[in-house]
Amino acid sequence: MKKKVLLIHGWGGSDFPHWQSWLACELAKDYGTVSFLKLSNFDAPSLALWKEELKEHLSEFKPDIVICHSLANTLWFHLCNDDAISEVKKLYLVAPPSINCKVEELKEFFPVNIPSNPHAKEILLITSTNDPYMSEIEATSLQAKLGVAMRVLKDAGHINADSGYGEWPWILQEIKSNI
Repeated sequence: MKKKVLLIHGWGGSDFPHWQSWLACELAKDYGTVSFLKLSNFDAPSLALWKEELKEHLSEFKPDIVICHSLANTLWFHLCNDDAISEVKKLYLVAPPSINCKVEELKEFFPVNIPSNPHAKEILLITSTNDPYMSEIEATSLQAKLGVAMRVLKDAGHINADSGYGEWPWILQEIKSNI
């Protein structure tokens, strides 16, 4: 039986041509069980609302694999710190912002504590050498505090459509090898 994959977007969503929407389509083509959760008001997110929406979706969908992008990582950390979610088999933390992000529109999400229990059996942190929302030093510190594997992409920006990540064959192969 194929594993269930949940994709969670960040601030502004991840609709086409973002790699998350592309990945959801590619997984569905092979009859994969995938959910690409659309959180409310993604241009003006509310931490309380997003937490409730994600908790509800997690309890209904029960994913095996979760792929967070950007602010979704911060949302995941908040739920972990609340101990409000069940463990997943594999968690991908893609392009998380700094735990002390200073973007005014996102101030209720920060700062966030790095969770002592990220609620996943296996975790891969994926960062970029030039992400405007998290420096390489912060990424290395996050990796050390979480105690997880990390893949660093050279000059990949925020690993989004604006930095050339529409189709992303590596992530597709990575996910397919785990389902």
